[in-house]
Amino acid sequence: MTIEKVGIIGAGQMGNGIAHVSALAKLDVKMVDTNPAQLNKALETIRGNMNRQVKRGMFSQAEEDAAINRIKVSQNLADLKDCDIVIEAATEKEEVKKEIMRAVSPLLKPEALIASNTSSISITRLAAATDRPQKFIGMHFMNPVPLMKLVELIRGLATDDDTFNQVRELAEKLGKTTATSEDFPAFIVNRILLPMINEAVYTLYEGVGNVEAIDTAMRLGANHPMGPLELADFIGLDVCLAVMQVLYEGLADSKYRPCPLLVKYVEAGWYGKKAGRGFYDYSGETPIPTR
Repeated sequence: MTIEKVGIIGAGQMGNGIAHVSALAKLDVKMVDTNPAQLNKALETIRGNMNRQVKRGMFSQAEEDAAINRIKVSQNLADLKDCDIVIEAATEKEEVKKEIMRAVSPLLKPEALIASNTSSISITRLAAATDRPQKFIGMHFMNPVPLMKLVELIRGLATDDDTFNQVRELAEKLGKTTATSEDFPAFIVNRILLPMINEAVYTLYEGVGNVEAIDTAMRLGANHPMGPLELADFIGLDVCLAVMQVLYEGLADSKYRPCPLLVKYVEAGWYGKKAGRGFYDYSGETPIPTR
């Protein structure tokens, strides 16, 4: 099967990014979300990001127009029935993802593949909620999708070779480099990255340094492009906490215990940049450390 039609469930930051790169790769895209306002916002984001790429000379205005025209939106999962692959990019909560899998599986053609963009949850468990675990795979894009080159591929226990090979070819068509991970909690990138972020939050919590000092130390001392607390705000503190909870519960090791300060910020609704406040306050023109 040649993948020509891509379905995307979820029109948030990850979903619209996957739609962006898929449309530029000359694939037909159907993006589904239950929230019409989110769909409109996603299309505006894609147009804005593509406009910036055109201004940088990455492709022409005509190519942008053609890509935008390849993206169709819907609030109905049944509109994914003709897709060759459906990529789920919903919130990082296992039960939400399983509910989506159970709902969408019977609507798809028998040969269609299903992928999840989960950054931490067991692919084997998600696959078990579908009617085709052999055609299910993890396809973890990095954020922001149009700029980041990596896609982690994660096989579940039942994932067959044809599915893996087709999805790897798709990732390459999207201009991505793949890294293959075993189906362990948080896979490769977040198994390494999120404990570092969590430790940075502990460093703040214990008063070792303030936000500015911690981020400056890691930018200039470890040559990171952004500090760990700034990065946490960019990822979303709710997502960071969800991944740490998967690691803590899945590996049963106290070193993965989420920092109480991270838990408190999420409980307060301080999710980071998308909420206007996290370790930084984003209400003004320039982000200001909150501690």
